[in-house]
Amino acid sequence: MSAAIASTPDAAVRPEPGRPLIEVRDLVKHFGPVVALAGVSLTVRAGEVLCLLGDNGAGKSTLIKTLSGVHKPTSGDFLVEGRPVAFSTPRDALDAGIATVFQDLAMIPLMSITRNFFMGREPIRRVGPLSFMDMGFADRVAREEMKRIGIDIRDPRQAVGTLSGGERQCVAIARAVYFGAKVLILDEPTSALGVAQTSMVLKYVSQVRHRGLGVIFITHNVRHAYAVGNAFTVLNRGKTLGTYRKSEITIDALQNLMAGDKELQSLSDDLDGMV
Repeated sequence: MSAAIASTPDAAVRPEPGRPLIEVRDLVKHFGPVVALAGVSLTVRAGEVLCLLGDNGAGKSTLIKTLSGVHKPTSGDFLVEGRPVAFSTPRDALDAGIATVFQDLAMIPLMSITRNFFMGREPIRRVGPLSFMDMGFADRVAREEMKRIGIDIRDPRQAVGTLSGGERQCVAIARAVYFGAKVLILDEPTSALGVAQTSMVLKYVSQVRHRGLGVIFITHNVRHAYAVGNAFTVLNRGKTLGTYRKSEITIDALQNLMAGDKELQSLSDDLDGMV
């Protein structure tokens, strides 16, 4: 009899810090007569967190779904590590090293941490003509990967729904990193979390950055973005208002840019008039 383990991740070769991993130039996306993206440009670099900021309806969701292979762009350039790409499916994006962690996390609460960690990529053990999931190996990896980020799970077979929201976010991110992602797209990862859980996720995002990955951190919370980001791209009505390094912009200026100085002034004037 023999035993073998399959479906383990390939050894990821991390690019040198600062190297562009994703470049988007004048990306446009139409849904019939509706213009969702009207010329978005940004660059994601290795070892950095690019925060994508914008209010509801700014185009954040359409952009990340385009980058992750859900939508095809109408026009514009999309390069991954300097090579033009045209993803047809999310699997194409995963194969290119782009992993997206959506708000719903794509987890099944009643399934174990291990099962959720390896969902769709189960390590297989073969003994003669029989094959089955190698739970011993999978449990060990799940426990070790979570311990690396400071979360000690005593029993990796416990339901993932028993974890806190921040811990579940970390499971989803750790899963993407383990399976070789070079770029992580995090969709509002702190939107439904408390202060302690938010701190946990932000610290882990910083760890991921220091391991050489590029991160796109989508949020409408400027304080969360400023705490973890190296650069900030602001979207408004499907267009890029600008990209700024952290040394180039203050948190107050970033907040005003995201909300719109004119809109804030108009609101202030209206409220003053009601007093």
